[in-house]
Amino acid sequence: MKKNGLTVAILAAMFLGLIVGFSIHQTGSQELIDSYSKNIKLLATIFIRLVQMIIAPLVFSTLVVGIAKLGDIHAVSRVGSKALIWFFSASLISLVIGLVMVNFFEPGVGMNLSITDASGVEDVTGKTQSFSLQNFVEHIVPKSVIEAMATNEILQLVVFSIFFGMALAGLGSKGNSLIKALDIVSHVVLKMVGYVMKTAPLGVFGAISAVIATRGLDILLTYAKYFGAFIAGIAVLWVILLLVGYLILGKRLGSLLQRLFGAMVIAFSTTSSEAVFPKLTEELERFGCKNRIVSFILPLGYSFNLDGSMMYMTFASIFIAQVYGIELDLGTQLTMLLVLMLSSKGVAGVPRASLVVVAATCGMFGIPVEGIALILPIDHFCDMFRSATNVLGNGLATVAVSKWEGELEVERLPQEEEKVLV
Repeated sequence: MKKNGLTVAILAAMFLGLIVGFSIHQTGSQELIDSYSKNIKLLATIFIRLVQMIIAPLVFSTLVVGIAKLGDIHAVSRVGSKALIWFFSASLISLVIGLVMVNFFEPGVGMNLSITDASGVEDVTGKTQSFSLQNFVEHIVPKSVIEAMATNEILQLVVFSIFFGMALAGLGSKGNSLIKALDIVSHVVLKMVGYVMKTAPLGVFGAISAVIATRGLDILLTYAKYFGAFIAGIAVLWVILLLVGYLILGKRLGSLLQRLFGAMVIAFSTTSSEAVFPKLTEELERFGCKNRIVSFILPLGYSFNLDGSMMYMTFASIFIAQVYGIELDLGTQLTMLLVLMLSSKGVAGVPRASLVVVAATCGMFGIPVEGIALILPIDHFCDMFRSATNVLGNGLATVAVSKWEGELEVERLPQEEEKVLV
């Protein structure tokens, strides 16, 4: 009942945010709108920061414990290889869907969009200037684990945690006390998740209300063709993900979606799949995935398996080319797809990561980088669906690997959860 109550509260906050934001947009002066949007957004900022506060200790403790419990390097490589096969297959499918949809609907052909966001362009292009092979490698390998934790660089933290976990596993019985200690730490952090999630409705209200107050609902009509084509692509991606999920899980797929629903709503409302990492960990374990699998696969998924974002990258890049009338032959588009497949893996945790990759890719292929100004006004709404899709993709990936390892248990019932808490 408590879980259902939180979901209802989040949905209510989302609709209330729409109503209040639209009312402010319609009746308030520009000064009031700017002031309201700036201040109400603090609710979302507080919620996101509370979640970010617990991500680093959760990723480190759960991933190290997960690797240590796997026991040896052979087990780690076996599970990791299965995960990477899923990640890269899902990424390739997502990129191809974006490529096919943008060529089929051609949303950028004949479009004349006048609404731009100059400050947003500068923000993204500023990050793009440092986007290179050297920075890609430097972004993966941390020079300091403390710095990686402080800045919530999940990919760097994953690299350190893998080495630490493998070394801990190599100690044998000598490392058991530390494994138990880190296991306790992970459960303490998961307990904190319950407290943090109680603030989710406030964060959702602040995020939705701020963007609607600033831009109103008319922005959806202005970009109807672009947004509609994007939603069609997301729908196709969901169909494929759910079909594969059904082939793996059968009738249990429905139960998994019920578990993931609350996390997807939060990700959708706050445009942050990172915000639900702790909750997603908890729900997957309740579904029947063993802790050692979840704590190993999920952090990797957040770095390598962002299906919604991948689909958006090819879609947005070719859309900008269409707007500027730049013809890209099939060979060029396929090359762009491969570039995106590799480059996107190096910006996990970067703010507006999808736009940064799109801008960098446009620069490589002679497409005006300034074209991202055309998609910035609606990017927030697209990001809602990207974030929710990322959560679904990572949930399915974790469950799939658990099933392939023969370690997917029966779903934990509410009564059993209460016993565990006691």
